[in-house]
Amino acid sequence: MGFKTRSPLSIFVVICLCCLFYILGAWQKSGFGKGDGIAVQMTKKTDCNIFTELNFETHHNYVEIIEPSQPKAKVFKPCHVKYTDYTPCQEQDRAMKFPRENMIYRERHCPPEEEKLHCLIPAPKGYKTPFPWPKGRDYVHYANVPYKSLTVEKAVQNWVQFQGDVFKFPGGGTMFPQGADAYIDELASVIPIADGSVRTALDTGCGVASWGAYLMKRNVLAMSFAPRDNHEAQVQFALERGVPAVIGVLGSIRLPFPSRAFDMAQCSRCLIPWTANDGMYLMEVDRVLRPGGYWILSGPPINWKTYYQTWKRSKADLQAEQRKIEELAESLCWEKKYEKGDIAIFRKKVNDKNCHMKSASVCESKDADDVWYKEMETCKTPLPKVSSANEVAGGGLKKFPERLHAVPPQIAEGLVEGVTAESFEEDNKLLRKHLHAYKRINKLIGTTRYRNIMDMNARLGGFAAALESPKSWVMNVVPTIAKNTLGVIYERGLVGIYHDWCNLEDILMEMDRILRPEGTVIVRDEVDVLNKVKKITGGMRWDTKMMDHEDGPLVPEKILVAVKQYWVGGTGNSTSSDQ
Repeated sequence: MGFKTRSPLSIFVVICLCCLFYILGAWQKSGFGKGDGIAVQMTKKTDCNIFTELNFETHHNYVEIIEPSQPKAKVFKPCHVKYTDYTPCQEQDRAMKFPRENMIYRERHCPPEEEKLHCLIPAPKGYKTPFPWPKGRDYVHYANVPYKSLTVEKAVQNWVQFQGDVFKFPGGGTMFPQGADAYIDELASVIPIADGSVRTALDTGCGVASWGAYLMKRNVLAMSFAPRDNHEAQVQFALERGVPAVIGVLGSIRLPFPSRAFDMAQCSRCLIPWTANDGMYLMEVDRVLRPGGYWILSGPPINWKTYYQTWKRSKADLQAEQRKIEELAESLCWEKKYEKGDIAIFRKKVNDKNCHMKSASVCESKDADDVWYKEMETCKTPLPKVSSANEVAGGGLKKFPERLHAVPPQIAEGLVEGVTAESFEEDNKLLRKHLHAYKRINKLIGTTRYRNIMDMNARLGGFAAALESPKSWVMNVVPTIAKNTLGVIYERGLVGIYHDWCNLEDILMEMDRILRPEGTVIVRDEVDVLNKVKKITGGMRWDTKMMDHEDGPLVPEKILVAVKQYWVGGTGNSTSSDQ
């Protein structure tokens, strides 16, 4: 297979269903609310003929755990309600201790061991299960993200409106107040969005991620990021809508994505100083942009002749800034393909042979994907060598959806140690088998009940590929201690991120923080590891059951399925049926 078993406590295969992403604040405020009753029903149903509700017993045996010599599980108490918006590595008090230069204070700054919280983050007062997709794209319960400031600040730009007890997202943005669809239509007149050539996209400074939300119906998967700043909960809004998003910033540290990951990237009035630091931020976008990929710039300084007074800047200043951006783009071997009104579109050439001017200095690092907590450099990431002027550096990709199951170029060229085309196909087959087993346990997997999904040890992205559907999306996490396969995942037309998981208790506590009330967790490993997981989660308000492997009870590997109970701040151990 090419993937040997690692230490079970260092990496265990975990799939978090219906959860938010790991660096996002879990909830805001506290109090009482209602979920959808899944947690209670899950542990009560035993009728194998019921397919509309979760049912642990279907087709599997319950594996009883008997540990008479073990002490009782440690009980984790709820955190104080003031922590409902707690995001460990993005806390404002800690952030303000760091330099403002290059947005360093907006980057990840994680607490030392002695400052970590060892309590359960409560959901906010009135929490409700999100609207199913696609309605969830346009509506979010106010109780889930109780912040109204953007409805006032961005009222004329159609970002978000407050109506009764819900937020409505009309699909507008600062540079597309008439709606994302019209904006995307204009982009599609230049960029081949409709035919599957463009699948992965990056939105820098995303607001509430309406660009990414409206790209989804065109079969384009956009990863959006924005800092945690005075625009309250903008990334939280994106995730509540069911759109891929993370807290992030172009500052001093490289983005947590592999090189040549995205087919398209955009800055829609993102206010990133592209000419600062000798063009370092544009060079980082170049690193993650695929050969032949597109970069869209809408907002300052584009169309400066119209907006210079609104932006309170001189014509000369804005003209010089645009000229400098275009010079940087040319040095990166990009070509401007379009400029009209508020939009400029550049295309990165497919290889270095097509560059006709002196390029930016080339980075000397041997591994352009070694990015976790690594500082950005003012240099151009070199492209793989090619033998002809028409060859795509790093290998060409099929159009989506064929791209999803085709052998990725990195594997075809033998660049992933221990993985061949044959083992890639075997991995896909295995993950399809696993997904089939999970659907037998939980009939709602693959429905709109679960929208935001995380695979915490994604390997080659086989689980996300097997689950691929407009009803859900998967955040594929490649741990920094694992084989680096995130580039392969992007070559398949999927999205993901690097992350470093810590010890077992910390992992489970973090999973609880990002998991919605009545969200589901599936853990697959050998019994000794699952026993330890079950003991810890016994004190975390999770209902758990262990199942035999799909091939029968003699297989050492088992499946642990858990559901986070419904409870909110200040209510103790409540479930939706109690409210």
